[in-house]
Amino acid sequence: MNALVTGASSGIGKAIAEELAKKKINLFLVARRQAELDEIKVSLESRYGIKVFVKTFDLSTEANCFALFEACKNDQLEIVINNAGFGCIGLFENIELDTELKMLRLNIMSVHILTKLFVRSMKQGVILNVASMAGFIPTPNMAAYAASKAYVYNFSEAINYELKRTKKKVRVLSLCPGPVNTNFANVAGAKTEFKGMSAEKCARIAVRGIERHRHHIIPGLGMKLTKFFVRFLPLGIILPMAFMIQSKKDEIS
Repeated sequence: MNALVTGASSGIGKAIAEELAKKKINLFLVARRQAELDEIKVSLESRYGIKVFVKTFDLSTEANCFALFEACKNDQLEIVINNAGFGCIGLFENIELDTELKMLRLNIMSVHILTKLFVRSMKQGVILNVASMAGFIPTPNMAAYAASKAYVYNFSEAINYELKRTKKKVRVLSLCPGPVNTNFANVAGAKTEFKGMSAEKCARIAVRGIERHRHHIIPGLGMKLTKFFVRFLPLGIILPMAFMIQSKKDEIS
């Protein structure tokens, strides 16, 4: 079996790659940083006896999404992990527009394009799109990021239902983690006192969710309870709570 993992040089993507490697699944690893990918390739091949292929692409560029698909379309992929993405924290009016547009291209456009292309080409298998708990509510101080993850979550749910109705043997799932100990905060320009789940634990839950045919995967009991109870709260309570939480992470505020 072969799997593609984007954003595989660190964090959740790297951890999911390791979990799949443990199951003797050959990997196509995608990120911008060649050196990090080469190190992961050597490590996984030596420890698990699998084949690892490195693909260096910046998926915030539309042409590179198509180029990645062309490079992998004949490799009989059965698992595609759309993990590449980043966030930016701060007041909407203060964040640079170019930064937000690059984020939206990576978080939304690349996921949309790759999901479309692989849904059409795969005969069977799973596409896992990495969303976020932030995608379940409007989130002041992370307005564009949360909206991008809401897109990924709703997009994946709808497509998965369509595929079930048409009886195609492809599933499109979403992974919706809360805080995870990755490089996300540094990239987003945030400081946080919240202790997140390890990327390794998040990856184990993600792969287990794929195996158990979950349509969306929320790592951790606390996050599952949060999603359940937030449905009953009015926006008048949710918005100031979210603003307060995100303001504590924001170096700009």
